[in-house]
Amino acid sequence: MNIFGIGLPEMGLILLIALLVFGPKKLPEIGRSLGKTIRGFQEASKEFESEFKREAQQIEDSVKIKAQLEESQSTRDQTRSS
Repeated sequence: MNIFGIGLPEMGLILLIALLVFGPKKLPEIGRSLGKTIRGFQEASKEFESEFKREAQQIEDSVKIKAQLEESQSTRDQTRSS
C-alpha cells in the first residue's frame, strides 16, 4: 500500500504521532477533516483533467478543420488556375 509516496510503516508512525499529539478524542474528527480535504483534492484533480482533455480535443478538432480548409482552398485554387 502506497499513498502519496508513503508506505504502511510510515503511515503507522504518522498515526501514532497524531494520536500522541491530538489524543484519541480528536483523532476521528481530524481523520474526517483530512478525508474531506483529500476527497476535495481528488475531485479538483479529476475536474482539471477532464477540462484539460476537453480543451485538448477542441484544439485537435480545430487543427483538423484548419487542415481540411487549407486543403479545400488549395483544391479550389488549382481548379481556378486550370
